[in-house]
Amino acid sequence: MAGGVGSRFWPGSREARPKQFMDMLGVGKSLLRLTFERFLPICPASNIYIVTNAAYRDLVKKELPELIDNQIIGEPSRNNTAPCIAYTAFKLAGLDPDANMIVAPSDHIVLQEETFRQKISQALEFASANDSLVTLGIKPSRVDTGYGYIQFEQAAENGVFKVARFTEKPDRQTAAQFVQSGEYLWNAGIFVWSLKSVLDAFQNLSPKIYQILAQGRSQYNTPEEQGFMEKYYPTTPEISVDFAIMEKAKNVYTIPSEFGWSDLGTWASLHAECPKDSHGNVLQGNAILVMETSDCLVRAPKDKLVVVKDLNDYIIVDEPDVLLIYPKSKEQEIKQVRTAVNTRFGEIYL
Repeated sequence: MAGGVGSRFWPGSREARPKQFMDMLGVGKSLLRLTFERFLPICPASNIYIVTNAAYRDLVKKELPELIDNQIIGEPSRNNTAPCIAYTAFKLAGLDPDANMIVAPSDHIVLQEETFRQKISQALEFASANDSLVTLGIKPSRVDTGYGYIQFEQAAENGVFKVARFTEKPDRQTAAQFVQSGEYLWNAGIFVWSLKSVLDAFQNLSPKIYQILAQGRSQYNTPEEQGFMEKYYPTTPEISVDFAIMEKAKNVYTIPSEFGWSDLGTWASLHAECPKDSHGNVLQGNAILVMETSDCLVRAPKDKLVVVKDLNDYIIVDEPDVLLIYPKSKEQEIKQVRTAVNTRFGEIYL
């Protein structure tokens, strides 16, 4: 899934080029490219499909020239993850109704890739043998209110646990109780299931999405597919897959996992994952001089000199048309700042 705007990463992530197409880690590869390569040892390139906004098709082609046009699904509207996943499941079922499906966001960090692939393989084995919806749950390393939580039952089948319930992002006190109990995992939004299981779940638990998209069965993977999608996809309910099926289904399972995961949702999460100088600063640029400055993230064009003095715990992002200087402790406000910029100055800076 590669259709988001990444509004909490503004002004680095923009409407014309969201964060999944950017080298956020300074390694010479975009997040989308890193995710694609992460799956190649267990899934051939010909079996990898990218769901993105229609406006980003060319960006996907540039990042992943290995793919053919049919592997790049351009959504005509942003309707959240449930229609995105259901549509792709219908499309893949038209090619191989007995196939299994892995759903993964394009903008996550995975530091221990071999462990990640082992967990995916474990989930595939379970989903192949059972009518199930499997999610990889991340063992919490801290109290965090930025993630949804998964409570799992204690009885396991080869390391796979039945899910008791999902909880959307809790307050800090509740999150602390969850972590202390040892019964909860972070919801990473990484899913594994058979096409039959997930389509059955949509039919039973989110019938409106199912009914709208089922009309196109004869048109998927044909020249008529685009016309069908443009007409009907925008009419699907705008809802996440968690709300549409995962929180309602009785056959949801999870695999507790630790593989150096981060959803890279904010500038602070990027700061946490990147190499730092002796004062905790992340410096992304060729000519950045910091003095008496600590725990900052400074991101600047490679050809620009930036000098910072006497700042602590700040985000500094210098783009050709926007300069952001913001307290890292208040970074959750950046999405609202972006909205305020749009209201006052229009879409030119988005």
